[in-house]
Amino acid sequence: MQPRPGEESEDMGVKSKAAAAIVILLLFLGCLWLQGGLDYHWDSCLKSYNQVNSLNQLTNRSGAGEAESPLRQEGCPGQTFQVSALLSHLQDASASRSDIMLQPYLSSWDELVRFMEALGPMVGLISNEIETKTTLIRQLALAAEEGPEAELRPDKLPARFASTSGADDRSAYRSVRSMIQAELLSGLVDFQQTSDSGCRTLLRLHRALDWLRLFLEKLAETPASGTSGRLRSPSELCREAYQSTLAHHHTWFVRRAAELAFIALPERGFFYRLVCVQNQEELSRLLLRVVAAITQVYDRTQGILGDNLMLDLP
Repeated sequence: MQPRPGEESEDMGVKSKAAAAIVILLLFLGCLWLQGGLDYHWDSCLKSYNQVNSLNQLTNRSGAGEAESPLRQEGCPGQTFQVSALLSHLQDASASRSDIMLQPYLSSWDELVRFMEALGPMVGLISNEIETKTTLIRQLALAAEEGPEAELRPDKLPARFASTSGADDRSAYRSVRSMIQAELLSGLVDFQQTSDSGCRTLLRLHRALDWLRLFLEKLAETPASGTSGRLRSPSELCREAYQSTLAHHHTWFVRRAAELAFIALPERGFFYRLVCVQNQEELSRLLLRVVAAITQVYDRTQGILGDNLMLDLP
């Protein structure tokens, strides 16, 4: 049957809008997420793409012989993301009273990447940029240990960096403070233009952590007494969290594309299943524990970066 006049043009209009939306999403999700030029980040993505899996295997293998913590044993069956593991890593990262240990900090991000990947392909694509940045810091740790020609092989990860204790004071990348000191001394940090320094990379992760922290905090909210009891959608909450945090560091184009991407977030019931709870009250209790742990890491990192005038690195 032939289409009636007007149907064809209407169909083409819908297709054009869909194509435009896809182009916008791809441009946004293809490495613009944590700020910076597309060409700069595309380079970093290409360099790190083939190294992410091997480095993740390194991190997992480094703790294989250690006893699991009680939090780890409280995992949610059938889920790749484990909130108990995230809590454990966050607590290890803030074990020092005045510093943040880098290895458990990066392990926290490994778990948060699994969280984002669980939310679907739109949000999951953002995790690729996160992995690029955690990979870069791990590369820098390796290079500092074995020199600029070190190869990225599973058996070449520095034992001191792979250790969960991070107790060896000789490791330049054992903590945020030691990394800052080492990179300032080596001249790797550039306060005028973009660079592949661990400090600049940490700042981008730090900003993204603030977004996730606020999103989880909003997701933990329960209806106020005397209200209709309606819970807002995760999509709306994530958009609000983004507007209050990362949006301040993004261009207009990226902000519009981000809001479009958040539409694809799953409904609230998905989050119940993701962390093995039955209702909003249980979810709220669990997420508030996570938010408190993230806040401790975030606030301390904020203070350290601020002390070194690194909150606005280009």
